[in-house]
Amino acid sequence: MPRHQLAAVHELARIEMLAGLPGETLGRLAEGMIRRDLAPGESILDSDDERERFWVVISGLLRARNGEVVRAGDSVGESAVAGAPLQALTPTVVASCDRQTFDQLVGPASAQDA
Repeated sequence: MPRHQLAAVHELARIEMLAGLPGETLGRLAEGMIRRDLAPGESILDSDDERERFWVVISGLLRARNGEVVRAGDSVGESAVAGAPLQALTPTVVASCDRQTFDQLVGPASAQDA
């Protein structure tokens, strides 16, 4: 069973696309993000609900079905791997928030770069 808790500001600040956000905005984003620890073999983006969320990889490695590897610091927004399940290759920490929260705090244009 996955463990959930809020993402920490210092973890999100290490994500390149989020690092430039003002401290207050990053704090509000952290309050809306759920942090999840994955064991090797566990997956994310298995359900429609999970695919509707914005995800960042805080640590570890994930692999998409097409073989693409998603690393710490990467985001899974509207990238090529966003629609398919990602499986943890190593112990991995991810954080996610609903798309509305992300768009409100970071902006929809940022997700297109993800």
